[in-house]
Amino acid sequence: MCARGSPADDQTYKLLFQESIHWKEYRLGRRIHAQMIVTGFAPDEYLKTKLVILYAKDGDLSTAQKIFDEMPKRSVIPWNAMISGYVQSGLEEEGLDIFFLMLASGMSPDQFSFASAFRACARRATLECGRRVHAIMVKTLVIANVVVSSALVDMYFKCSAPDDGRRAFDTSPERNIVTWTVLISGYGVHGCAADVIELFRRMLDEGFRPNHITFVAAISACGRRGLVGEAWGYFNSMSRDYNIRPRGEHYAAMVDLLGRSGRLEEAYEMVKKGPSEQHPIMWGALLGACKVHGDAGLMKIAAEQFFGLMPENTGKYVVLSNFYAGQGRWRMWWVSVDWLEHLEERRILARAPWRSEGRSTPSSPEINSMRRLTA
Repeated sequence: MCARGSPADDQTYKLLFQESIHWKEYRLGRRIHAQMIVTGFAPDEYLKTKLVILYAKDGDLSTAQKIFDEMPKRSVIPWNAMISGYVQSGLEEEGLDIFFLMLASGMSPDQFSFASAFRACARRATLECGRRVHAIMVKTLVIANVVVSSALVDMYFKCSAPDDGRRAFDTSPERNIVTWTVLISGYGVHGCAADVIELFRRMLDEGFRPNHITFVAAISACGRRGLVGEAWGYFNSMSRDYNIRPRGEHYAAMVDLLGRSGRLEEAYEMVKKGPSEQHPIMWGALLGACKVHGDAGLMKIAAEQFFGLMPENTGKYVVLSNFYAGQGRWRMWWVSVDWLEHLEERRILARAPWRSEGRSTPSSPEINSMRRLTA
């Protein structure tokens, strides 16, 4: 339109920005904004709100903040866009600052505001702040929808307050499978496998159909307690009862469980059956399990497969070298150290702990000493 000499009008810009945001075409949205500036078009409050949303979703928070600050009047929508943008970018404290600034300005938060604030508190694991936000929600009479209820339950569990999380779940006005999954996952992380099994059963009794995330949570919970039979039950039930094809996360959880339980051959077979995109995670889990249970033969296989896929993972090289040192297998230890030094030359280890101690290679005196012994 602009190329033909016809300037875009207010309605055209609104439609273009709406579509750019909906389809996550943020680069296109930026070009449209640039065209708006070049033509001297003055956006109204609605268009400025769309611009704040566009830049916040694209992670350009400085531009979003600049447009936001220049708005003479703001509805709750640009406030929510800024809060959510900061939280999604890992700047939870800044997001909470915007939330409380919104309150101080006299703007009433809505369900989206509280959901983002609860997510920020969950990621920071700040129970006191989470309770404060919850109290504000109660005081302002905002009714929690399923999104807010799920975020609230998740916040309490991640802030190590499972009793509060359970109360939030029990008093939530409505629930869906996400709310149930958050509750099950929360108990699983806290090692309450018996609660997970009971809640899973109750969820089914109430007519909710588990999804792939629910099964990951249930299998992982069993893994933390070594409940192999129960985990296999969930894993097999996925495809048999719900037509859910197991994904890499499910295979990885089973490999981790079997490895922890010392059933290394079963874990090995599970890795070979799993989807290729998850092989690094599964081989890594098997590698760690072999170290714990002292299976040198299988550890060699797992190490070869893992480092073939993830050659720059220094942490696993340390696991491998420590294992060989503990076994007194110094020549194999020497090989693993060689790889570490090779990675050092490629500057992969620039932030490793030993760098702060002024050493150019990990434990250089020890390495040189061992080389003399094995020469």
